[in-house]
Amino acid sequence: MATLRTETDKETGVAVVTLDRPAKHNAIDLATAAELAATWRRFRFDDTVRAIVVTGAGDQAFCTGIDRSVEVPQPSSPYTIDDPLLTIGPKAGDLFKPVIAAVNGMACGGAFYLLGEAEFVVAADDATFFDPHTTYGMVSAYESVFMAQRMPFGEVARMALMGTAERVSAQRAYETGLVSELTAPGRARDAAVACARTIASYPTEAVQGTVRAVWAAKEAARAQALTHAPHLIALGNLPPERQADLFGARRAGFRVR
Repeated sequence: MATLRTETDKETGVAVVTLDRPAKHNAIDLATAAELAATWRRFRFDDTVRAIVVTGAGDQAFCTGIDRSVEVPQPSSPYTIDDPLLTIGPKAGDLFKPVIAAVNGMACGGAFYLLGEAEFVVAADDATFFDPHTTYGMVSAYESVFMAQRMPFGEVARMALMGTAERVSAQRAYETGLVSELTAPGRARDAAVACARTIASYPTEAVQGTVRAVWAAKEAARAQALTHAPHLIALGNLPPERQADLFGARRAGFRVR
């Protein structure tokens, strides 16, 4: 069963990629991760696609990261990890066509692999953002690096360290620069598609060159920071069984700021 839905409007040059697991809050399993990676690679060779919107099905969540039912065997070395989410972003697939994220509901944890590699983010005003890693005994490494490219240092640190106790409102995300436009509930996709249509109407060479230029401005720092991520995760994560205990004992309730 497909877990990713792709719609392409050849007239406008806009493709919409939808994470299609609403019953799982669009959490990413191994099949979805593989589909995302393949989709970005395919778009590199499709000249009819000039701008892309990525979103999540339903109104409860954009994406809640990796599906916790997924088992990913890990090497015994403390210097490396296998992370199936590392290939889900468009830049990881060497796609430098503009990608706009349309966020509805929750965006948390591994969702930041996608948000961190989009050109900009449009969100419904009832969307929320949070990073649950520390609550469950996991290091927020890749997620924090991706968000540190988009938000002020203190905001990233607070979101990562507060875990599940606090969620960042769409309004606060807009104020701190993570979100570029707020919409009414259920309208984020429409607003993102409108932006994508405008961008797709411009000369392709100029658009893709601009995308490359924007990313070049921060790519060196990001690449250097990411080299530390696997070691920090391998050394700092609790064993899976202790993570599972913390997840099972999670407390209800959180503050939205």
